[in-house]
This record gives sequence, C-alpha cells and structure tokens, in this order.
Amino acid sequence: LQLVESGGGSVQPGGSLRLSCAGSGFTFSMYWMHWIRQAPGKGLEMVASISGDGGTIRYEESVEGRFTISRDDAKNTLYLQMNSLKPEDTAMYYCKKDDFLGQGTQVTVS
Repeated sequence: LQLVESGGGSVQPGGSLRLSCAGSGFTFSMYWMHWIRQAPGKGLEMVASISGDGGTIRYEESVEGRFTISRDDAKNTLYLQMNSLKPEDTAMYYCKKDDFLGQGTQVTVS
C-alpha cells in the first residue's frame, strides 16, 4: 500500500493550493479517504473526509467553505482544493486510509 502526496508549498494569506494524493496497492474506490494535518507543536487534526462513492463528505469546522475534498477513482487520486488560506492552515498535510498515512506535503501560509 502506498499513498503519495504532492502539491504543497508556500503561499500568501488568501492564496490557494491544490493537494493531490496518489494511492496504490489497494482498491482505491472502496475506501473512505481522509486529509489530516499536523501544525508545528500540535497533534494530528482531521481536515476532510470523503466516502468511497464520494457521496458523503465531512469537513473540520475551521476549513468548511474554504477547502474542497474530491476524488478521481479512475486515477486512484484524492484531492484537496484549499482556497482563502490562512496562516493557521500552516501544517504538514497527510493523506490517510484507515491507519495508514502518506509521507505528507508541507503547506506554509505567510
């Protein structure tokens, strides 16, 4: 099983980034997928989740209306579109399936 995140970077407040997570080694379309993050000195925080069929989506309250999670099962890829970024969104962002995390991609807003 492998999850590979990409798309992080440095952006000014109010900017946008699109994160991607390529999954392999499992039947991607069958699983809930999640984005979680860890800010410096803090614990892991769930950001957004999407069901296997894409019909159920959940967001952490602080990102509701700014972030959009989506998936393309034909490409085995999970996305997180992040708009109106704030300094408090600065964190390492991870793709998650069950208890497995990718290596993460850094997002810095300043």
